[in-house]
Amino acid sequence: MADATSWAKVEVAVEMAKGIAFDECHKIYVLLDDAQMEQMKGYGYDPLLSADDLTPKEMLATLRKWYHDSCGLRFISAVRTVAGDPNDGFITLIGQGEDYDDVN
Repeated sequence: MADATSWAKVEVAVEMAKGIAFDECHKIYVLLDDAQMEQMKGYGYDPLLSADDLTPKEMLATLRKWYHDSCGLRFISAVRTVAGDPNDGFITLIGQGEDYDDVN
């Protein structure tokens, strides 16, 4: 499983999150602003859960479940809207395949 340091980053991120999203395969996101919530809605992410509906503690528990239920390519990234290159808005919280050996 991802180490405690990685999960500590996730815990900090959900405190600031507007919501969380999961592609039900391996892409898990902590959304840090309203624009990202709208973008993920436009992409058709479901589940897409809002901070209006979940506390940070509930978001963290949900992220742990999604992560546990996901495949070895799983990752959790925080994403915020930035000017310029949109890739600059991604922050790795738990890297892709970080604990791949633990899945098998």
